[in-house]
Amino acid sequence: MNEGKEFDKEKFKIVLHYLIHHCGLNKNVGKTVIYKLLYFSDFNYFELYEKPLTNETYRRLPHGPAPIHFDMAIDELVKEGKISVQTKSISLNRIQYKYTSLKEPIMNLKDNELKVIEDVIRKLSVMNASQISEYSHGDMPWRAAEDYEFMKYSFVFYRDSKNRVRKYDSN
Repeated sequence: MNEGKEFDKEKFKIVLHYLIHHCGLNKNVGKTVIYKLLYFSDFNYFELYEKPLTNETYRRLPHGPAPIHFDMAIDELVKEGKISVQTKSISLNRIQYKYTSLKEPIMNLKDNELKVIEDVIRKLSVMNASQISEYSHGDMPWRAAEDYEFMKYSFVFYRDSKNRVRKYDSN
């Protein structure tokens, strides 16, 4: 799945809590946007540092990348009293999930990890679910995977300029 590294559940929960704390109350931010913010935090970090941030596994779904441990992490964060989850029906067959941070997130992230996450928040948390899904569909790891298949981190090195975060020599 993820090029031989272990999934870091605690770091994944910290990143998830941090994202919820900083943009969960934004009107446009629900489950789909959080999924993509997690994805771009993980994959951008991998492109920049050639090692995983949380090493979460992401599946290629029709609306873009989705982390496979999301529900487990949300359940644990709720049980730990760190976040709350509300649902709201927004149409006959659509429910919006809203996540609220109840405590300050644990801040044992390295400076470079925090910078990547904050860059993702700054650039992408203003998008709604449709916009960020469409943006994620342009990213090479999503494009290279088949429907419902696990996405490979290594495909970040084939990103086009729209999604690329690393500066490459033009020689």
